[in-house]
Amino acid sequence: MLLACALGACRPAREPGKPPRVEVRVAAAADLNVAIADLSARFSARHPIDVAASYGSSGTFFAQLLNGAPFDIFLSADVEYPRRLVERHATDGGEFRYAIGRLVAWTSRDALFAREGFDLASLADRQIARVAIANPEHAPYGRAAVAALRSAGVYDAVQPKLVYGENVAQALQFAQSGAADVGLVALSLVNSPNLERAGRWREVPAERYPRLEQAGVILRSARDAAAARAFRDYLLGPEGRDVLKRHGFAVPEP
Repeated sequence: MLLACALGACRPAREPGKPPRVEVRVAAAADLNVAIADLSARFSARHPIDVAASYGSSGTFFAQLLNGAPFDIFLSADVEYPRRLVERHATDGGEFRYAIGRLVAWTSRDALFAREGFDLASLADRQIARVAIANPEHAPYGRAAVAALRSAGVYDAVQPKLVYGENVAQALQFAQSGAADVGLVALSLVNSPNLERAGRWREVPAERYPRLEQAGVILRSARDAAAARAFRDYLLGPEGRDVLKRHGFAVPEP
């Protein structure tokens, strides 16, 4: 019996008449943390495909993928990293645009956002000692935050207060934990019941930063390209778009 189990004979038998399940491995930008869980559950309920997502900064994933990281799909928080993978012939087809990210200021200290006139210039106030953003060297939301502060004319005043998260999710963690007073983070991460109870947010006007157009690619090394394409098609389809909207993303025109 032990030998039989070692050879795999003790695995549960697949239910007759049902296709075997396969897995799609997704390298996802950190702003997708909540949305992908919802998308994956809905998608897997309709297809014999499981979705295994890992989250991080888009630039870090880009570097890992160049070194052969084992993923099937890359969902970036901007279009530039997927485009560079296409240029390097590392993908199965071109990039696809799936969402438009939105930047917000979030705080757990209700008093900071209590007055009606709060805006980016308020981040220069003395009562705000630390402002968390994603690292702009490899995180699109970090670059958007810096651009927004420059556009508002307060970057020089706020720059000494900045603390950097490895990605936008970690920047939010800094604001939640009190390591920062305010986080400039993704609406998709704070647009949830838990965060609604934990603090307040104000959206940063879209004209203050370059459009966060998010794109993805299927990797040429994908283990099951057909399964990866099925998840991409679901993401870009009507139900996928509706889920993304509910989680705070805008979506490009189909």
